[in-house]
Amino acid sequence: MTLDVSKRIAFIGGGNMASAIIGGLIAAGYPASNVSVSEPYEELRKKLSATYGVFTTSNNSEAIAHGPADIVILAVKPQVMRGVAEGISEAVKTHSPVVLSIAAGILAKDLERWLMAHSAGKVPSIIRSMPNTPALVSQGATAAWASETVSQSQKDLAFGILAAVSKKTYFVEREELLDVVTGLSGSGPAYFFLLIECIEQAAIKLGLPADVARGLAAQTCLGAGTMAVATGEDPADLRRKVTSPNGTTQAGIESAEAAGVRQLWENVVIAATKRSEELGAILGKDN
Repeated sequence: MTLDVSKRIAFIGGGNMASAIIGGLIAAGYPASNVSVSEPYEELRKKLSATYGVFTTSNNSEAIAHGPADIVILAVKPQVMRGVAEGISEAVKTHSPVVLSIAAGILAKDLERWLMAHSAGKVPSIIRSMPNTPALVSQGATAAWASETVSQSQKDLAFGILAAVSKKTYFVEREELLDVVTGLSGSGPAYFFLLIECIEQAAIKLGLPADVARGLAAQTCLGAGTMAVATGEDPADLRRKVTSPNGTTQAGIESAEAAGVRQLWENVVIAATKRSEELGAILGKDN
């Protein structure tokens, strides 16, 4: 999908994820003149301006009006989202951008209510997305959901922006599935870091130097993931191809199966998904 470089983008928040997306957009040929960023910390504003040549301000509404923006990306912590959304209510009403939230747990109905808190009128078009931290190295996996008022061209614009730092980008049909996405890919990098940590420590205990164990563990994780993506094969089939009968891999796999590894990882994803649901309910409360 081709990214429409004529559209103007306003970022509310200039932290790590916003910076990663901006960097990916600029690297893909997106004009810096079409990007504005509102960020309260002066040092970070200066860095973004110097690094990417984008317009920066400490005023959220000014960032939206600069252009004005066709899409507003809310890249702030969930805990401050209500105040930010209410603060840009008038600017969103005036310029009618699609609003893309990358904050975990904030439901569209709550975001919509806050965006209309001080400015009654047209219901804002909202897209929620869940990128993950590998986006910081342009290896993200992202899923998004769009409200009924989002047009196809707005979805295409959001998809192109998210895809600038994501190797896999999807839209899901139901908003509640973003909780599952959070449990899978949003939290997922930490699961793989844990796996690397565990097999690295096991190898060290068996005598490998720490730097060798870490390098081999991390690269093996990367290589396996790359193979899964590049081939598109069922991971079970890929696993079986590596597992020779009565060989070393079979011994390791059988040990993992005996320890209940499948139920373990199912429980991990379920727990993270449920916590995402809980946070949505908590963060959406007005009191």
